[in-house]
Amino acid sequence: MNKYELLIRFSMLSHKKPSKLIRYLQNSSDNIDEQFVFQHCQLSKEQISQFYQFDIQSILEWLNQDNHYLISWDDPLYPEQLKFISSAPLCLFVIGNPALLISPQIAMVGSRQFTDYGAQWGRYFAGELANNGLTITSGLALGIDAISHRGALDVKGKTIAVLASGLNYITPKTNSYLAQAILANDGAIISEFLPTIKARAEYYPRRNRIISGLSLGTFVVEATCNSGSLITARYALEQNRDVFALPGIIDHSNSNGTHWLIKQGAYLVTEPNDILEHYTHQLSWIRKQSISTTTENSSLLHSNILAVINHHALPIDIIADKIKEPVAEVAIKLLELELEGLVKAVTGGYIRNHSLSID
Repeated sequence: MNKYELLIRFSMLSHKKPSKLIRYLQNSSDNIDEQFVFQHCQLSKEQISQFYQFDIQSILEWLNQDNHYLISWDDPLYPEQLKFISSAPLCLFVIGNPALLISPQIAMVGSRQFTDYGAQWGRYFAGELANNGLTITSGLALGIDAISHRGALDVKGKTIAVLASGLNYITPKTNSYLAQAILANDGAIISEFLPTIKARAEYYPRRNRIISGLSLGTFVVEATCNSGSLITARYALEQNRDVFALPGIIDHSNSNGTHWLIKQGAYLVTEPNDILEHYTHQLSWIRKQSISTTTENSSLLHSNILAVINHHALPIDIIADKIKEPVAEVAIKLLELELEGLVKAVTGGYIRNHSLSID
């Protein structure tokens, strides 16, 4: 029996002891003595019988497809960062580029019910961080997760999606096109679950620990106090990783979670350099580039204007005063933003466009 068949069968067992198998794999070859494994992992007779009864043909066929991989704990492509977390997965199923697993990563997470503020800044930060060499890792969920993946793709950067299901079931289905775009851009979609497993509510926290475990730090863009993003942040702290948070609109519930994190000691982030400079001394490879938030070549058009516009109507003269530019120039830029669908004119001035699409 080869190592991969053993891993698949072992992963299907209940009441298993993966830590014992991990220690065995560290000193083994590809040819496995399963009888020794049974003894070493203290499997019962019932478990041994179950081990041989599993039908794994469909999973083996899955692995035979192009760009499908099984990365075991002892594989060179298994991320060192992930090995040090509690209950590290025994193996990871991967579609796409498995080498991304060992690239320096930043986790970006946030609310599914995002605001325009979170969407704009999440996409901008993801693009700038990816453009400077960090892989953006998130959960392919609706909202800020999907926006973060898109931000990386905007600049041809690399991104990893971690699923709470097997890889046969892209969850949610509405992000299937996003998953295809990630793979087309040399990204990766990964899971600790067998490809045939469907998503369940209890799998999402398990997914979150992998998102934070793969990453140098976790950046929470937007979150309510009950958001699953705070679970990811908690895992990051338990794993001795950095937690970053974006301050938001004071009177919006989606800012409550990030503001709470900042009060608890998370790093307050107002520009991509806040994260990049944090890792400069550790990661000499980071390509520190000039980050501009005011040029039309940025991933956000006229982001200095977008930074002062929210869900309250703001007159053009007030906008001009806030960004210290002439009213005539601001009027032209507002028209460009309106044509792009980023803002809209209402009684009393301009507001963010709440119909903004993340696709």
